[in-house]
Amino acid sequence: MTVHTDPGEAMKAVRNGEFQLAIVDLIMPGMDGLDLIEQIAALDSDIALVVLTGHPSLESASASIEREVSAYLQKPIELDDFRSTMMRIAKKKGLVRRPESELLAAIGTTIRGLRKSRELTLKQLARRTQLSVSLLSQIERAESAASVSTLYKVATALDVRLTDLFADC
Repeated sequence: MTVHTDPGEAMKAVRNGEFQLAIVDLIMPGMDGLDLIEQIAALDSDIALVVLTGHPSLESASASIEREVSAYLQKPIELDDFRSTMMRIAKKKGLVRRPESELLAAIGTTIRGLRKSRELTLKQLARRTQLSVSLLSQIERAESAASVSTLYKVATALDVRLTDLFADC
């Protein structure tokens, strides 16, 4: 996290850095927050911009919407509200990544559920996929990361689309 109280320094940081999110106050020394938002957006249109202001108004909210800010927040803000807003923005921007272990567990659980719903044993699934019982067991227990080819074989054997294995991810 980088914090700047001077808009000029903030612009230098945006020019030199790789930022995904900028939280901008509307009232700053030397520059209006909406002007800073315009400058940041002109430099990098992919940066999520958030307005945080202690002086909300219909005019500034409208101007913020016109500038396509991701959120317009009023100070003081509850920490939980701030966190949920930041999480929503991060998800929308594709910045939230689930840890690999959670992904593997979700895929394994999905495969196990589909297999059991079809009343298949691991041995039967192994025969259908030409994969080892050991590998399939490791995938279901999230002990092994399956290749796309392996997941395709499993999906075909379970008569589902490959993307269905990622439904709970």
